[in-house]
Amino acid sequence: MTRTTPPRPLDVTTLYPELAPLARTAVRLHPRAGTPSATDSSIGGPLLWPAEEPWPSCPEHQGPRHRGLDPVDVRLGRRILAEAWARPRAEGQELLTDEERVIVDRGVKKTRIAQDGPVPLVPVAQLYASDVPGLPCPEGADLLQVLWCPFDHDPDYLPYTELRWRTAADVTAQLTDPPRPSVIGSADYLPEPCVLHPEPVTEYPAPHELPEDLAERINAWEEENEEEAGDEDAEVYYQYDLAVAPGNKVGGHAPWSFSDPFPMSCQECGSGVRPLLTVDGVEWDGGSGSWRPLEDAGYAGHHVDGPACATHLNIGRGYNMQLYICETSYDHPHLQNMQ
Repeated sequence: MTRTTPPRPLDVTTLYPELAPLARTAVRLHPRAGTPSATDSSIGGPLLWPAEEPWPSCPEHQGPRHRGLDPVDVRLGRRILAEAWARPRAEGQELLTDEERVIVDRGVKKTRIAQDGPVPLVPVAQLYASDVPGLPCPEGADLLQVLWCPFDHDPDYLPYTELRWRTAADVTAQLTDPPRPSVIGSADYLPEPCVLHPEPVTEYPAPHELPEDLAERINAWEEENEEEAGDEDAEVYYQYDLAVAPGNKVGGHAPWSFSDPFPMSCQECGSGVRPLLTVDGVEWDGGSGSWRPLEDAGYAGHHVDGPACATHLNIGRGYNMQLYICETSYDHPHLQNMQ
């Protein structure tokens, strides 16, 4: 099923024509729980990986053991919780049985777990250029794969990530049973398998990146609009409704939030960088509900186990991670940032 972003509450360029040249196309990925194969674009699904190519691991997390969680227990606990939220229960009845509680607790309480050798990286995203319009790829490549270490890394407390660009037709013998970590540092970094429903949308810069005069005029307009609104649903905010789309996406603008924009450049050559991928655990929330796809408008179940949170990822405390690539060379190291 496709996913369709509702039209924006208004065309902001009619109010502020100077925004028009700043528009960018982003591709919202709309991940939803499913069973993707290695030939599908996905989040948390299997990768089209050559059998002869070594699977990457984290250079900083070696065996023989680490304090963390068993990923098998994490996934089992998620399934039990989803089933519990979906079943009817009497008023005052506990959500989980005693037996279920024991299993769920195993998936959230860290212990020291053996790990044979370095921790294998976890598949995060696989994107085929045929599915994602405008996906940046080196010449001849048509597939992007993103993997990360399921532990926090200093100094930014984000996972260590690796990118792979490929030509899918070159993978003639596929690795069917890749290494998996026996211990992960956080359940937040273990994505559930999701199929994707890519959709191009138009974005404008976050307020933090606008010229000061324009940002002040937009802020004044918001305050006036808020005073005139008869109810909360009538309010429209530039940052939450008109600028940067929430959720997982390719390209577009950076979703600056708790920090002001700062200059970023390629560590290899000093060239500028451009947004490649935003990894977000939530596709919409109470503040960004206008971006909820039309096809999900009727969902009335539990939010945490619903379509908005299908990946079960969580960056920081509800933030997101952006990956940036050099504007000059795909061979140069990528950058990552949390907002």
